[in-house]
Amino acid sequence: MMKVLFLPLFQMNTGHHKVADTLIDFLRRQFPAVESKKIDFLSYCNELMEKMVSEAYLRWIRSHPASYHRVYKTFMYQEPRFEFVSFEPWLPYFESKMKKMLEQERPDLIVCTHSFPSRILQQLKRKQALFVPVVNVYTDFFMNSVWGKRFIDYHFVPHPEAKWELVTKYGIDEGRIVVTGIPVHDAFRNTTETRRKRRPAHILVAGGSQGLGNMMAFLRAARASTLFRYSVLCGANRQLYDEISSWNLPHIRPLPYIADPEEMNRLYDEVDAVVTKPGGVTVSELLHKRIPMFTIDCLPGQERINLQYLQRNGLIYHLAEPDRGERAMLRLLNDDVEKNRFFRRVSDYFAGVEKTGQEALAEMVAAMPRRRAQRVLHP
Repeated sequence: MMKVLFLPLFQMNTGHHKVADTLIDFLRRQFPAVESKKIDFLSYCNELMEKMVSEAYLRWIRSHPASYHRVYKTFMYQEPRFEFVSFEPWLPYFESKMKKMLEQERPDLIVCTHSFPSRILQQLKRKQALFVPVVNVYTDFFMNSVWGKRFIDYHFVPHPEAKWELVTKYGIDEGRIVVTGIPVHDAFRNTTETRRKRRPAHILVAGGSQGLGNMMAFLRAARASTLFRYSVLCGANRQLYDEISSWNLPHIRPLPYIADPEEMNRLYDEVDAVVTKPGGVTVSELLHKRIPMFTIDCLPGQERINLQYLQRNGLIYHLAEPDRGERAMLRLLNDDVEKNRFFRRVSDYFAGVEKTGQEALAEMVAAMPRRRAQRVLHP
């Protein structure tokens, strides 16, 4: 039996896990003879370390977002002059753990949905200690400097600019790079642009699995308004869910975390627009659904850099003043000319996609038995 190993990072439910789960679900449906397994590499190394690092990360971005963003841009976004010196003291430990895990799991293909496992695998590839094919599946609209690149076998990138960067900056052969967009579950691959006009319009507010953060200022301003009807995804934040429930307002309803893609897709079909943070996976789902997107708040680091790409390409509207956000949304949603421009920009984005992540992975898996036979015949 062929085995595909997926490597996200952390146990918290992030886009890295969602993309891994999406591709695992696809493989289980299309290739039932293939074993798919997901491992959080940090927890495998040390569960206590994973807990400490994830909690420290959340505390940092919430309490000191500006300093986190500066550090992220300096050490994880801009390519360092030297080969990521800050991680070097830890690399031998993580390399030994990765070797042990691969010896136990014996995968035929490895899929990285987080940059750190990719980084460790690149080191093993560089030393010719690993010959199993490795795929990077990027889950943001940019590629940070932690990802392994030159020694990784295949790259599923979000847009043609990323492909061009890998070719020109890292000398990677174009045949090893596929523009897939950020993979989303098949349930969201509905490209209809026709939406029934509702009065009042139905707005989904989605702040990620950890809750909404500063979007609460926007919602509190909407309490006394009836311009829109709101559904609010509260994620794992029970306190937020209880607070919105206590308002007892017919036009603002809280919703718990929704794990089922089919249920989430039905919710998307009910709404006219979404207010969200610019996380790569959520935004990609909405692009597939052709739903206008607005953002008020974003996390430092990844989401702020995503926002720059999305704004530059006209794929999201930024509401700079939360207390006046409703009026700005109303103007845009009533402007049919601007909405058609938005749909055209979304179509332009997808025109650059060569194939879906599922299609690219299916081709790779289908070719694996032949590749394995070739390795045996031509070592």
